[in-house]
Amino acid sequence: MSEIKDLLQYSKEHEWVEVIGDRTIRIGISDFAQHQLGDIVFLELPEIGAKVNAADSLGSIESVKTVSDLYSPVKGTVVKVNSTLLDQPELVNEEPYEGGWMVEIEVEQSTEEALSDLLNAEQYREYTEDQE
Repeated sequence: MSEIKDLLQYSKEHEWVEVIGDRTIRIGISDFAQHQLGDIVFLELPEIGAKVNAADSLGSIESVKTVSDLYSPVKGTVVKVNSTLLDQPELVNEEPYEGGWMVEIEVEQSTEEALSDLLNAEQYREYTEDQE
């Protein structure tokens, strides 16, 4: 069974979101998603300063099985990218919620408004149980 962190919020595309500042969030893919993808071998991440809308592609994740898009769950501006992943993409498999985070985004509205469409941990648990 995949690890789901109670203090995070989740998208139906399997991104997790952590509020880390007044209007800043950190995004990665869930443990469930990294298990589904298998061994991750390459990531393409956005440039700092890139403007994104909710549901826009932020980049791609390549595993030995497939290539998947990473989607933005919010509208905002990319303020930080985890460049360590470019040389160590396996961190996404090893620590999806810690060292495997991908980008930080400054949201345009309040974080509460920006995250209103996301699932809480319990809702995400139920959502992923249907997919296993």
